[in-house]
Amino acid sequence: MKKKFLEINSVNFQIGGNIKVKNATFYIENEGETLCILGPSGIGKTTILRTIAGLEKVDKGSINLNGELLSSKDTHIEPEYRNISLAFQDNSLFPHFTVEKNILLGAERNKKLKRKKKITYKEIINLLDISKILKKYPHEISAGEAQRASLARSLLTQPDLLLLDEPLSNVDQSFKEEIQERLKKILSKLKITTIIVTHDSYEAFYLGNKCAIILDGQIKQFDDPYNVYHFPNSIEVVNFLNRGILIPAKVTGENSLENDDLGLIEGKFIKHYPKGSKVQLLLQPEDLEHDDNSNLKLEVVDRKFRGTNFIYTLKTLSKRFIPVLVNTHHHEIHEINDKFGIKRPIRLEHIVCF
Repeated sequence: MKKKFLEINSVNFQIGGNIKVKNATFYIENEGETLCILGPSGIGKTTILRTIAGLEKVDKGSINLNGELLSSKDTHIEPEYRNISLAFQDNSLFPHFTVEKNILLGAERNKKLKRKKKITYKEIINLLDISKILKKYPHEISAGEAQRASLARSLLTQPDLLLLDEPLSNVDQSFKEEIQERLKKILSKLKITTIIVTHDSYEAFYLGNKCAIILDGQIKQFDDPYNVYHFPNSIEVVNFLNRGILIPAKVTGENSLENDDLGLIEGKFIKHYPKGSKVQLLLQPEDLEHDDNSNLKLEVVDRKFRGTNFIYTLKTLSKRFIPVLVNTHHHEIHEINDKFGIKRPIRLEHIVCF
C-alpha cells in the first residue's frame, strides 16, 4: 500500500498542556497537493501548524512526512531538521532588514540545503507583485504587503512542506482573488506540499485539494472541497459554512419529501430515510429556481447584490427565511416586499438531510 506524503495519525494537538484538537487524523495524499484547514478563531488551527513544524511536541499519535517519522510520544525531530517552512499570520519580517533582504533569507537557507532552484527570486517577486516595496523596511509597508513578502521568503526556501497561517487575511479584497490565483500557480509550478489555515471557505475551496473542518476541538469533516460544500456531514458544518438553511420536511417516498411551505421536493437522497421520517432539509441558495409564472410566490425581505448574482431572502408563510440565487441579467429585479415565484415542481440534484 502506497504511503501518503503527509500522515497525521490520532494526534492530540496541544499547547501549554491544553488540548486544542483531540485525536485528529488527516493526510495529504501526494507531494504537491494542498490541504486547507477551516474553523473559527481560537479552535486550534495555528496549534496544528506549530506542532507539524516542530514547535510543539505530541504525546499521542504520530506525524510522518514523506516516509519519515517527525513526531510521536517518543520521537521529536527539531524544527531546523524538518525542512518545513511556517509563515505566520502576523508580520514575521525582521524590522532592521529591507523587504528584499528579508526575502533573500529564504534563498540563503535554500542554498545551505543545496536544493535545486525550481523558481527564481525574480519570478516569485513578479508573481506576488511586490517589486515596488523591495527597498522599503517592514514599517513602511502595509500589512498585506508584509504578508506577501513573508510568503515570498517562505516560497524561496522551497520546503518539503509549506505551512501558511491565514496568508491572505490582510490582503485587500479587490486584490485577493488575483493573489489566490498567483499563489495557486506558484504552488503548482514548484509542487510544494502545502497546508493553509484560513477562515475563508471560498479561499479553501479554490486552493485546497482537501479541506478539514475543525469544530468543538475535533475534525468534523475531512473531504474534497466539492463534498464539503454540497454534502456537509453534520448540522455543525452546515452552520459553520453558513451557505444555506435547514427547513423541516417529511420523507414521502424513495426520492421525495414535503415541506409545508414549499410543497413536494424531489431528488436523490444522499442518505436513506424511511418513508414518514421527519428530517431537516438543507437548502442552499442555488437549489431553488426563480419563475415569475409560478403559483408558489414568497415575499422578498432582503436582496444582496453579488456582482454576477443577487441573493434574495424570501419569507415563507411559516416565517422561515430562504435564500435564492438569481443571475443579475434576469429581466426583472425584485424589490423588498415584492412577490417572488419559485419554480415547481422543485427538483434538487441531491437531497441532504439530518
